[in-house]
Amino acid sequence: MNRLDAAQRVRELAHVIHHHDHQYHVLARPEISDVEYDRLYHELEQLELAYPDLVTPDSPTGRVGGKPLETFASVIHAIPMLSLEKTYSQEELSSFMDRVVRLLGHPPGACVVEPKIDGVAVSLRYEQGILTVGSTRGDGRTGDDITANLRTIHSIPLRLQSDTPPPLVEVRGEVFMPKSAFAKINQALSDQDEEMFANPRNATAGSLKLLDSNEVSQRPLDALFYDVGAIEGFTLDRHETLLQTLAAWGFRIAPWFRTCADRNTMFDAIAELLSIRHQFPFEIDGAVIKLDQRSLYVKLGATIKNPRWAVAYKYQPERAETRVKAISVQVGRTGVLTPVAELEPVFLAGSTVSRATLHNADEIRRKDIRVGDIVVIEKAGEVIPAVVEVRIDRRSGVESVFEMPRQCPDCGSPLVQQAGEVAIRCDNLQCPAQCKRWIRHYGSRGAMDIEGLGNVLVNQLVDMGLVHDPADLYTLTIEPISQLDRMAQKSAANLVEGIQASRNRDLWRVIFGLGIRHVGTRSAQTLESQFADLDLLMQATPEQLEGLPDIGPVVAASIHDFFRKPCNLDFINRLKLAGVNLTRHAAAPVASVLVGKTFVLTGTLASASRESITERLRRIGAKVTASVSAKTDYVVAGDAPGSKLDKAQSLGITILDEPSLLELLARGESGHTS
Repeated sequence: MNRLDAAQRVRELAHVIHHHDHQYHVLARPEISDVEYDRLYHELEQLELAYPDLVTPDSPTGRVGGKPLETFASVIHAIPMLSLEKTYSQEELSSFMDRVVRLLGHPPGACVVEPKIDGVAVSLRYEQGILTVGSTRGDGRTGDDITANLRTIHSIPLRLQSDTPPPLVEVRGEVFMPKSAFAKINQALSDQDEEMFANPRNATAGSLKLLDSNEVSQRPLDALFYDVGAIEGFTLDRHETLLQTLAAWGFRIAPWFRTCADRNTMFDAIAELLSIRHQFPFEIDGAVIKLDQRSLYVKLGATIKNPRWAVAYKYQPERAETRVKAISVQVGRTGVLTPVAELEPVFLAGSTVSRATLHNADEIRRKDIRVGDIVVIEKAGEVIPAVVEVRIDRRSGVESVFEMPRQCPDCGSPLVQQAGEVAIRCDNLQCPAQCKRWIRHYGSRGAMDIEGLGNVLVNQLVDMGLVHDPADLYTLTIEPISQLDRMAQKSAANLVEGIQASRNRDLWRVIFGLGIRHVGTRSAQTLESQFADLDLLMQATPEQLEGLPDIGPVVAASIHDFFRKPCNLDFINRLKLAGVNLTRHAAAPVASVLVGKTFVLTGTLASASRESITERLRRIGAKVTASVSAKTDYVVAGDAPGSKLDKAQSLGITILDEPSLLELLARGESGHTS
């Protein structure tokens, strides 16, 4: 194919792929199979590799890629992104509408009622129909440039679907995490004994703040749009017309909105939206009411903070009454005690609730929460509901005052409370509850990734006295494990093999597995990139640590304090004696044949576990993903491969058997290129 034909084909492919992205991600009406889509995508990738000068800013292949940023640049909004005034009752909303009438000197006509999405506001700048800049709201006048992160969201068009787009337009909307995706992400965090996100909004905001767009692309984010800022060469006289235009340009808009002729129909629409709020795939916390006639916006203007032509009507957080049957106390991985109300089950916000957090002892005393009380619980977008009110008028006299224990409920050790801290802690490092949570954390998929080390097994190991901390795992043998419930010789042998394989994990996994307060996987990877081994990290000063990306004063102090405690130094020494790798693996040779290559593993491998193969591939610069796509370079097929093999064959991807993989690994580890 000559360059002229290639250019024509690249344009055709880009147009077709954009169309199918819109059909799938915005309209939820796919017209082709995943395999057919991947073929088109793969063809475009190959043409762009052959003719790099044909790559355009709006190419579908440019959604993910590039090096992580060091920081976000600032973006000045051409028209400020103001927040909406909030109302909480029909009276307050009527007062707002009365004010509009006074300012205009006449009724404003129709208004539009839309869902108020509980997400993160963003602005997209399109020039000649091409996405050029995406930014956060920030302070309303200046936001962060998160273009690379927003490009990873497939419901955001890279090019407007219009033959005559405006020369410039700023499109405003909301990025969110669907409720189902949020539940999955939190379940994965819970399985790894990591801190869960409080709500979908926090998960979305945290994702958009990541400096690596490749990492953002793994987060299940979506977006919905509802307004424009600056716009040139294009007139939109009504808000309803604006929404229809956004949809025609390829944006997802709210699946529900109502144009209301008067206040009565406006209040009816708000009530209708409230009744169906749980049917949406995203969290909503109210309604947005905008005047339909956009010509009135200029006449009404805005205050420093809010436009005068739109307002939010906030729904009250959903509440329910139930009885406190008991108050239990949980001991966390770091020893903090958290009181939890055990409730008579009650239906709230779409699910049955039987527990509510009480936060801490001070909160219980402040609210005077007693066992037997009738309480009001609230679920304002949080994972775990909270007690917001005690119905003291419903007390019968049989309620009992709760006192926090003076000894740890798990180990009986005296509890301590540091000056200035609300938290009450168990400082006994041998506390069974802490040991169990620490071992689960250490062996979790995000840390040392020890296959077969589930929660039930950890409980048995600790309860039987076989292990007291993660270092004891390396002393386990098959015989005592096989005596535990639901364990046999084979499963015990697999566990021991998994434990031994974890000795050669990456340094950042060890750092994360140590369980240092405030240190997550991202900060652990930062520490590995700056310190060649754990000894060097242990010697670092707080000042040295504070200067690193993702490491602020609080995290730096926590790391420094951790390595000053003799018990932690003893634990690390025992890891050394067990043969656990505490140094950064050598970087892949620059010339390694596998640097940047993407692998997918399917079927059972005879020579090694998937985890160990994955580690070897990652160490020499390759990537291992869970699914086959046009971006996959190799599919490794072991015994009994699944549908991934069929898909790879249909896409023409190179298939490796196990001997071929091992040969390729050997070449990659030696740095040979042929």
